[in-house]
Amino acid sequence: MKKTIIVTGGTRGIGFAFARRLALDGFQLAIVDVSGAEESAAALRADGFSAEGYQGDVTSEADWARITSAIDGGSAPLYGLVNNAALFASLPVQPFHEISKADWMQVMEVNTAGPFLGAKACLPYFRKAGQGRIVNMASTSPLKGVTGMTHYVCSKGAVISLTRSLARELGELNITVNAVAPGLTLSDGILANTNHVDQFKGISRSARALKRDALPEDLVGVVAFLMSQEAAFMTGQTLVVDGGAAFV
Repeated sequence: MKKTIIVTGGTRGIGFAFARRLALDGFQLAIVDVSGAEESAAALRADGFSAEGYQGDVTSEADWARITSAIDGGSAPLYGLVNNAALFASLPVQPFHEISKADWMQVMEVNTAGPFLGAKACLPYFRKAGQGRIVNMASTSPLKGVTGMTHYVCSKGAVISLTRSLARELGELNITVNAVAPGLTLSDGILANTNHVDQFKGISRSARALKRDALPEDLVGVVAFLMSQEAAFMTGQTLVVDGGAAFV
């Protein structure tokens, strides 16, 4: 029997790379995004994979309830959640004192409340199945300290803390919760934002032991591993995938 994995922010870039790899591993994919979800799912189906798209806002409890209920009514039970949706590429690079409270709260809403609500919505279905896997996308930025993106850095630090707390709380239910912390990755969104490329690309590359740019495909293996049976006894961990810039 197939199992379903939800990938939020899965319509392009890193999220779509995750979706394709997990589909290749035999999972049914549920792509969740504010737009384009069904089109991305259709692209996977055209390649022979099992996928459905769901338009939804990760900050909406009602959207989460609708999506998880629809998955539960299908033939592939809910097995995993990849909390990938986040605000980053569209954010301007600016000193912390120029960030408005409204912008701060928007980043926190998407980047921290989104994963929290996703885990909360999936919990009843994981409990019913007797197992579950959650992978939260964090960042190396809170491990190193990065200027110009304070709201983003703090939100990803919160994701690491959320990962550890949920791992403690959900372990007795056979639910694993881990995080992946990439460095700057040249996704579609990043390449479209010249400010991010100009500000961070050279710095990121020079700080790495492996002197090259990071691509979405560099992250898929660790997410596939965390969703596999080989990672069944691993929880509460943050795996750094940044070419050797941050050592933990």
